[in-house]
Amino acid sequence: MFAAYAARIDRDQPLNGLELGERPEPERREGWTTVTVKAASLNHHDLWSLRGVGLGQERLPMILGCDAAGIDENGDEVVLHSVIGQSGHGVGPDEPRSILTERYQGTFAERVSVPAWNVLRKPAELSFEEAACLPTAWLTAYRMLFTNAGVRPGDSVLVQGAGGGVATAAIVLAKAAGLRVFATSRDEGKRKRAVELGAEAAFEPGARLPRRVDAVIETVGAATWSHSVKSLRPGGTLVISGATSGSNPPAAELTRIFFLELKVVGSTMGTKDELEDLLSFCAATGVRPVIDSVLPLDRAREGFEKMADGDLFGKIVLTAN
Repeated sequence: MFAAYAARIDRDQPLNGLELGERPEPERREGWTTVTVKAASLNHHDLWSLRGVGLGQERLPMILGCDAAGIDENGDEVVLHSVIGQSGHGVGPDEPRSILTERYQGTFAERVSVPAWNVLRKPAELSFEEAACLPTAWLTAYRMLFTNAGVRPGDSVLVQGAGGGVATAAIVLAKAAGLRVFATSRDEGKRKRAVELGAEAAFEPGARLPRRVDAVIETVGAATWSHSVKSLRPGGTLVISGATSGSNPPAAELTRIFFLELKVVGSTMGTKDELEDLLSFCAATGVRPVIDSVLPLDRAREGFEKMADGDLFGKIVLTAN
């Protein structure tokens, strides 16, 4: 079957390790099922995998891709939950939690095999392309906002780095849930798009906000950390799920954190139940993932290049079959 896969690890030039070509069909395992992929979406996790983060040389070649929607063995339209080992279903009881492609072949292929427990029914209201955007970036944003930030309608949030998959999802979800949303981006066009999606206002990174916010959604890391901390009201919450600009900020702002009793919460992915709630939320409210572009699987390299350059707003989707 045709697939996009990591053939080599290159920490400095990750796309040098990306190959497109034929790979073996998924192996049959007890408790697992094979899904025919209709659409799959790119995540920064895929670029990090090509750098060797979370993916060891001994596991190569590895088909990339965490997210997908497709047709299961019963002919049903489904979405995949990409956290493997969370429940013990289909894997050993002591296997640690991992994201698909850290241990098992991924979704950038014509077919993928996952534990049957990880398969959810796709709402009819969502297209395959829309549903394929949800299991990583949108689920991450959903958990950051509603589980870990604990915000309620009427609260205010700052979303750093508008344009990325998680940040874009956070803007749309927060607006739909009745939150006041501020956003930042270095790019004027992305700031304009953030407002069109529901942000009350969008600013250049580091700009003073009209008011301090109840929560900050942080995925940028070092470049925006100080601004995130300074933007919080006393007792506010900073939720972080990524550090695309680096993990060591020049100023940790520890004094401000303890004096204002701020909360810093790490957040990774989300549960199967949360994904089910997110699917229902989108189906019921009309909220849809923001899609930057849709490409056939054999043009996956273009999608990777676009994501590596930061030249996107929303999700890049690959289609197969």
